[in-house]
Amino acid sequence: MLTLLPDPHPATMTRPASEPSTIFAAGPLVLAALILVAALTRVLPHPPNFSPIAAIALFGGAYFAARAWAVLVPLAGLLISDLVLASVNGGLYASWFGGNGIWVVYGCIALTTAMGFGLRGKVTGTRVLGYCLAGSALFFVVTNFAAWLGNPMYPRTAAGLAASYVAGIPFLQWSVLGTLFYAAALFGGFALLRRRLPVLRAQTV
Repeated sequence: MLTLLPDPHPATMTRPASEPSTIFAAGPLVLAALILVAALTRVLPHPPNFSPIAAIALFGGAYFAARAWAVLVPLAGLLISDLVLASVNGGLYASWFGGNGIWVVYGCIALTTAMGFGLRGKVTGTRVLGYCLAGSALFFVVTNFAAWLGNPMYPRTAAGLAASYVAGIPFLQWSVLGTLFYAAALFGGFALLRRRLPVLRAQTV
Protein backbone atom coordinates (compact mmCIF):
# COMPACT_ATOMS: atom_id res chain seq x y z
CA MET A 1 0.00 0.00 0.00
CA LEU A 2 1.44 3.38 -1.01
CA THR A 3 1.30 5.63 2.03
CA LEU A 4 2.64 8.87 3.36
CA LEU A 5 4.35 9.54 6.65
CA PRO A 6 2.26 11.57 9.07
CA ASP A 7 2.72 15.25 9.65
CA PRO A 8 4.85 15.59 12.82
CA HIS A 9 2.15 17.85 14.35
CA PRO A 10 -0.68 15.56 15.51
CA ALA A 11 -3.18 18.42 15.72
CA THR A 12 -3.23 18.65 11.94
CA MET A 13 -4.18 14.99 11.42
CA THR A 14 -7.86 15.39 10.78
CA ARG A 15 -8.44 12.25 8.74
CA PRO A 16 -10.39 9.57 10.62
CA ALA A 17 -8.24 6.59 11.56
CA SER A 18 -10.85 4.21 10.19
CA GLU A 19 -10.69 5.65 6.65
CA PRO A 20 -8.70 3.28 4.47
CA SER A 21 -5.56 4.42 2.68
CA THR A 22 -5.13 3.61 -0.98
CA ILE A 23 -2.52 4.03 -3.66
CA PHE A 24 -4.69 6.87 -4.98
CA ALA A 25 -4.59 8.87 -1.74
CA ALA A 26 -3.73 12.53 -2.33
CA GLY A 27 -0.50 12.56 -0.33
CA PRO A 28 1.28 9.68 -2.05
CA LEU A 29 0.10 10.84 -5.47
CA VAL A 30 1.49 14.32 -4.87
CA LEU A 31 4.80 12.86 -3.67
CA ALA A 32 5.06 10.65 -6.74
CA ALA A 33 4.15 13.54 -9.06
CA LEU A 34 6.77 15.83 -7.52
CA ILE A 35 9.41 13.12 -7.85
CA LEU A 36 8.52 12.42 -11.48
CA VAL A 37 8.52 16.10 -12.45
CA ALA A 38 11.89 16.61 -10.74
CA ALA A 39 13.34 13.54 -12.48
CA LEU A 40 12.14 14.73 -15.90
CA THR A 41 13.99 18.04 -15.50
CA ARG A 42 17.09 16.01 -16.40
CA VAL A 43 15.92 16.45 -20.00
CA LEU A 44 16.44 20.22 -19.73
CA PRO A 45 19.88 21.76 -20.42
CA HIS A 46 21.98 21.77 -17.24
CA PRO A 47 25.61 21.76 -16.08
CA PRO A 48 27.29 18.32 -15.82
CA ASN A 49 26.05 16.39 -12.79
CA PHE A 50 23.55 19.12 -11.80
CA SER A 51 20.95 16.49 -11.13
CA PRO A 52 17.84 15.84 -9.01
CA ILE A 53 18.48 12.14 -8.45
CA ALA A 54 19.95 12.28 -4.93
CA ALA A 55 17.33 14.80 -3.83
CA ILE A 56 14.39 12.71 -5.06
CA ALA A 57 15.83 9.69 -3.26
CA LEU A 58 16.11 11.57 0.04
CA PHE A 59 12.65 13.06 -0.47
CA GLY A 60 11.07 9.67 -1.09
CA GLY A 61 12.85 8.15 1.88
CA ALA A 62 11.70 10.96 4.14
CA TYR A 63 8.00 10.97 3.26
CA PHE A 64 6.72 7.63 1.92
CA ALA A 65 5.60 5.61 4.92
CA ALA A 66 5.96 2.31 3.03
CA ARG A 67 9.68 1.80 2.59
CA ALA A 68 9.24 -0.30 -0.55
CA TRP A 69 7.48 2.60 -2.27
CA ALA A 70 10.06 5.03 -0.91
CA VAL A 71 12.68 3.08 -2.85
CA LEU A 72 10.66 2.16 -5.94
CA VAL A 73 9.14 5.56 -6.79
CA PRO A 74 12.48 7.44 -7.09
CA LEU A 75 13.93 4.52 -9.09
CA ALA A 76 10.90 4.59 -11.38
CA GLY A 77 11.28 8.34 -11.86
CA LEU A 78 14.95 7.87 -12.71
CA LEU A 79 14.16 5.07 -15.15
CA ILE A 80 11.45 7.09 -16.91
CA SER A 81 13.79 10.06 -17.27
CA ASP A 82 16.55 7.76 -18.57
CA LEU A 83 14.18 6.34 -21.19
CA VAL A 84 13.18 9.85 -22.27
CA LEU A 85 16.83 10.90 -22.51
CA ALA A 86 17.65 7.78 -24.52
CA SER A 87 14.77 8.46 -26.92
CA VAL A 88 15.84 12.08 -27.34
CA ASN A 89 19.60 11.58 -27.58
CA GLY A 90 19.77 7.99 -28.86
CA GLY A 91 23.17 6.52 -29.72
CA LEU A 92 25.65 6.91 -26.91
CA TYR A 93 23.05 7.57 -24.23
CA ALA A 94 20.98 4.55 -25.25
CA SER A 95 24.07 2.36 -24.78
CA TRP A 96 23.97 3.36 -21.10
CA PHE A 97 21.35 0.65 -20.56
CA GLY A 98 23.75 -2.05 -21.66
CA GLY A 99 26.59 -1.15 -19.32
CA ASN A 100 27.37 -1.70 -15.65
CA GLY A 101 27.25 2.00 -14.84
CA ILE A 102 23.47 2.06 -14.71
CA TRP A 103 23.44 -0.52 -11.90
CA VAL A 104 25.96 1.53 -9.93
CA VAL A 105 23.88 4.71 -10.24
CA TYR A 106 20.59 2.96 -9.43
CA GLY A 107 22.25 1.24 -6.48
CA CYS A 108 23.41 4.64 -5.22
CA ILE A 109 19.87 5.95 -5.46
CA ALA A 110 18.55 3.01 -3.43
CA LEU A 111 21.24 3.62 -0.79
CA THR A 112 20.46 7.33 -0.72
CA THR A 113 16.78 6.54 -0.19
CA ALA A 114 17.78 4.37 2.75
CA MET A 115 19.71 7.35 4.10
CA GLY A 116 16.54 9.42 3.71
CA PHE A 117 14.78 7.13 6.18
CA GLY A 118 16.75 9.04 8.83
CA LEU A 119 14.73 12.16 7.95
CA ARG A 120 11.36 10.51 8.59
CA GLY A 121 9.47 12.73 11.04
CA LYS A 122 12.61 14.86 11.53
CA VAL A 123 12.68 17.11 8.46
CA THR A 124 14.42 20.40 9.22
CA GLY A 125 16.50 22.66 7.02
CA THR A 126 19.72 21.77 8.83
CA ARG A 127 19.09 18.04 8.66
CA VAL A 128 18.16 18.15 4.97
CA LEU A 129 21.36 20.10 4.26
CA GLY A 130 23.44 17.49 6.08
CA TYR A 131 21.77 14.60 4.31
CA CYS A 132 22.20 16.31 0.93
CA LEU A 133 25.93 16.65 1.52
CA ALA A 134 26.15 13.04 2.70
CA GLY A 135 24.17 11.81 -0.33
CA SER A 136 26.42 13.74 -2.72
CA ALA A 137 29.50 12.33 -1.00
CA LEU A 138 28.11 8.79 -1.27
CA PHE A 139 27.45 9.22 -4.98
CA PHE A 140 30.95 10.65 -5.54
CA VAL A 141 32.72 7.87 -3.64
CA VAL A 142 30.77 4.97 -5.13
CA THR A 143 30.61 6.10 -8.77
CA ASN A 144 34.27 7.06 -8.98
CA PHE A 145 35.29 3.81 -7.33
CA ALA A 146 33.22 1.99 -9.93
CA ALA A 147 34.90 4.04 -12.68
CA TRP A 148 38.28 2.93 -11.35
CA LEU A 149 37.18 -0.70 -11.45
CA GLY A 150 35.54 -0.56 -14.87
CA ASN A 151 37.58 1.93 -16.88
CA PRO A 152 40.82 0.54 -18.37
CA MET A 153 42.37 4.02 -18.41
CA TYR A 154 42.85 3.73 -14.64
CA PRO A 155 45.51 1.24 -13.47
CA ARG A 156 44.46 -1.07 -10.64
CA THR A 157 46.71 0.68 -8.17
CA ALA A 158 46.30 3.23 -5.39
CA ALA A 159 47.55 5.88 -7.83
CA GLY A 160 44.89 4.83 -10.35
CA LEU A 161 42.17 5.01 -7.71
CA ALA A 162 43.36 8.46 -6.67
CA ALA A 163 43.34 9.55 -10.31
CA SER A 164 39.73 8.47 -10.72
CA TYR A 165 38.69 10.56 -7.73
CA VAL A 166 40.70 13.57 -8.88
CA ALA A 167 39.00 13.32 -12.29
CA GLY A 168 35.61 13.45 -10.56
CA ILE A 169 36.29 16.55 -8.46
CA PRO A 170 35.22 19.09 -11.14
CA PHE A 171 31.81 17.38 -11.27
CA LEU A 172 31.39 17.17 -7.49
CA GLN A 173 30.52 20.84 -7.04
CA TRP A 174 27.69 20.58 -9.55
CA SER A 175 26.45 17.39 -7.93
CA VAL A 176 26.28 19.11 -4.54
CA LEU A 177 24.63 22.23 -5.95
CA GLY A 178 22.09 20.18 -7.90
CA THR A 179 21.19 18.10 -4.86
CA LEU A 180 20.78 21.22 -2.69
CA PHE A 181 18.68 23.01 -5.32
CA TYR A 182 16.28 20.13 -5.91
CA ALA A 183 16.06 19.27 -2.21
CA ALA A 184 15.05 22.87 -1.46
CA ALA A 185 12.43 22.72 -4.21
CA LEU A 186 11.02 19.33 -3.17
CA PHE A 187 11.11 19.57 0.62
CA GLY A 188 10.22 23.28 0.63
CA GLY A 189 7.51 22.90 -2.00
CA PHE A 190 5.88 19.97 -0.25
CA ALA A 191 5.97 21.80 3.10
CA LEU A 192 4.14 24.74 1.51
CA LEU A 193 1.60 22.43 -0.09
CA ARG A 194 0.96 20.74 3.26
CA ARG A 195 0.22 24.10 4.84
CA ARG A 196 -2.23 25.12 2.13
CA LEU A 197 -3.95 21.79 1.47
CA PRO A 198 -5.35 20.06 4.58
CA VAL A 199 -5.69 16.75 2.74
CA LEU A 200 -1.88 16.53 2.55
CA ARG A 201 -1.58 16.97 6.31
CA ALA A 202 -3.70 13.94 7.06
CA GLN A 203 -2.12 10.68 8.12
CA THR A 204 -2.45 8.16 5.29
CA VAL A 205 -0.78 5.16 6.92
